[in-house]
Amino acid sequence: MSAPQGKELERLRAEAQDEVREVRARLPDLDKAAIDVILSGARSHYAWQDRPVSDDLLHRLYEITGSGPTSMNSCPARFIFVTSAAGKARLAKSLKAKNIDKMMAAPVTAIIAHDLEFWTALPFLFPHEDRRPHFEGKPEHCEITAFRNGTLQGAYFMIAARALGLDVGAMSGFSNEIVDQEFFSGSNLRSNFLCNLGYADETALFQKLPRLPFDTACSYA
Repeated sequence: MSAPQGKELERLRAEAQDEVREVRARLPDLDKAAIDVILSGARSHYAWQDRPVSDDLLHRLYEITGSGPTSMNSCPARFIFVTSAAGKARLAKSLKAKNIDKMMAAPVTAIIAHDLEFWTALPFLFPHEDRRPHFEGKPEHCEITAFRNGTLQGAYFMIAARALGLDVGAMSGFSNEIVDQEFFSGSNLRSNFLCNLGYADETALFQKLPRLPFDTACSYA
């Protein structure tokens, strides 16, 4: 894929600017109800209804997630949707005992992973100039960049899922090494965290825990 030049570039830039202005004019900000759905009123869930998540919905979820910004549009995250009994059994090997039932009950468990060779797709994702020399032969830089931006995409994934009416429950109580052996052996993918996905059984919830106040968590410089 080649980058647009000249008048074609000017046209595309003008269209992009108009599109952003139109979106902002149509909806300057989200109301409280919408913010409650995606963050303020949302909860992490541990129990699930026996209700499937369709392939179409997972496709929509990825399309929205993929729209989120990453460094140089690098898009290093990879999402493995574990839905089969065989896949769940393999994933269970990596989990701490208290997390196995949560994962097994969820209709979908997503492995949020990142591709250490994400940079090889930059000619397509970032056609303006060849940025591959920034990463080629620099494994530590590749790993840091992939992990950071893949984590961002994992957060977009959770917010997008809630926006589509799904519930989520992220999990870190597992062995990344075992997940990588089971699912990514011989590949350039590495696991980051797991996220159960589906329609929650709210009866398992307890009271919402406190958050740090602004003056504790924030400062000015």
